Amino acid sequence: VFTARRTMALAQQLYEGLDVGEGTTTGLITYMRTDSTNISDLAMEEVRGFIGKTYGRDFLPEAPVVYRTRAVSAQEAHEAIRPTSVLRLPEKVKPYLTTDQFRLYQLIWQRFVACQMESAVYDTLSVEVEARGQSHLYLFRASGSTLKFPGFLVVYEESRDEDLAPEEETSNMRIPAQVAEGQRQELVRLIPEQHFTQPPPRYTEASLVQTLEENGIGRPSTYAPILSTIQERGYVVRESKRLSPTETGILVNDLVVEHFPEIVDLGFTARMENDLDLIASGHEDWVGVLRRFYDTFSPQVEKARAEMPERKADLEKVGRACPECGHELVIRWGRFGKFISCSNFPACKYTEPWLEKIGVACPKCHGDLVERKTRKGRVFYGCVNYPQCDFTSWKKPLATPCPNCGGLLVLANKREAQCIQCQETFLLEQVAETVASEPS
Repeated sequence: VFTARRTMALAQQLYEGLDVGEGTTTGLITYMRTDSTNISDLAMEEVRGFIGKTYGRDFLPEAPVVYRTRAVSAQEAHEAIRPTSVLRLPEKVKPYLTTDQFRLYQLIWQRFVACQMESAVYDTLSVEVEARGQSHLYLFRASGSTLKFPGFLVVYEESRDEDLAPEEETSNMRIPAQVAEGQRQELVRLIPEQHFTQPPPRYTEASLVQTLEENGIGRPSTYAPILSTIQERGYVVRESKRLSPTETGILVNDLVVEHFPEIVDLGFTARMENDLDLIASGHEDWVGVLRRFYDTFSPQVEKARAEMPERKADLEKVGRACPECGHELVIRWGRFGKFISCSNFPACKYTEPWLEKIGVACPKCHGDLVERKTRKGRVFYGCVNYPQCDFTSWKKPLATPCPNCGGLLVLANKREAQCIQCQETFLLEQVAETVASEPS
């Protein structure tokens, strides 16, 4: 999986140029920090000629296809991201590129060619089956489609066949051709299912960038730094490709929303981007823009400085005395989450890490296992007696011992547990405790 930062780094390499057997360094794509959908006349002429010659006239629209950007405040000084020449086929330059460089170049090349081709055409068939009970009428519906004309899909055909699993290729429902209107059907099997309204899924890097773009927040040049910053500061962590807020992130968000509601409003960032565009075009004076901003921002800062220290009174007490000065130990929040500190700070600077016990004994020394975090916010599990005991695990330990040898079980995946001693794996439902309810 490519992160936004990794993708931008690869795109930079393709843009700056590589040796692809042409005797000199060759830039393979146009400028990549853009949200424009414009295509130059020369590039349009080249790609339309390529489509007609390679795939035939049926795949070529009568006129060039023009797209409008979804971004609220797109900067269109540059062209859309495209290959510098559509004639540099992905397979032709593949021997000169790394695997990741090739995958990104192939994606850009395919998207550029596909965007100027005819649409795919499907024949869709829907069947409704009426089932009458003693007191109720039930309606079952099934839909299936057959590809009639591939259109732009022909560009993706080869790579799709390689990448898709067999079950994904055949996921489209096939309806028998013999089905006729009014025909009686036999119920072979009834599969009862119940569905509930699900909350929206957590953001991935891709879906977060899409939301930023749709709300006019940031620019293509700032998306990758935004995503890197919120992860490096420990505001969010990546869990199974999705971004989850940390306790630090939630606390920072609550404080900023409380004291600077206008600044964190979606509309503020979009308006600021628009003001910057007006300054760049000469329609607005930058001094006036800054003056208007600070006239409201400065009083908010002073108010926050005065009110935020009052939160010291809300500090949670640990129930122990500081070993250095005897004052009460309290829980504070730092960049990487909770930590224990002396209530006499800054006079006393004693601190110790906050360790969240998980209710499992250490397999080495039988002390408590606790949840810890790396400096980048990744969760791991270790012994409370560190550094005397060096046991650690990236996978969450479970309270139930191994049915085979009594060793420590860890959560291998959403459905299985594995013993770290005998390496045997077990389905969670086979484990004696209600381990299946453990958070993944």
